[in-house]
Amino acid sequence: MAKYKIIHLKKDCISCGACAAINPDFWQMDDEGFAQLKGAKEVGDNWELEINTEEARASNQEAVDVCPVQIIKIETI
Repeated sequence: MAKYKIIHLKKDCISCGACAAINPDFWQMDDEGFAQLKGAKEVGDNWELEINTEEARASNQEAVDVCPVQIIKIETI
């Protein structure tokens, strides 16, 4: 089974809320109005979360696709 890492460049977020609207299981808007990847850990300038199911990857791919500034990435690890 493949493992994946979601990478969120939070500092570049424009607060559109598209990721949280499309995938509220993984995304929410924080108190400052920026997108927050639930359960993610800060790694340098990014926030990262490891996932290990195809369902989680697919639902987060939707968040990748709707982000207007393309600051969400998914990598296979």
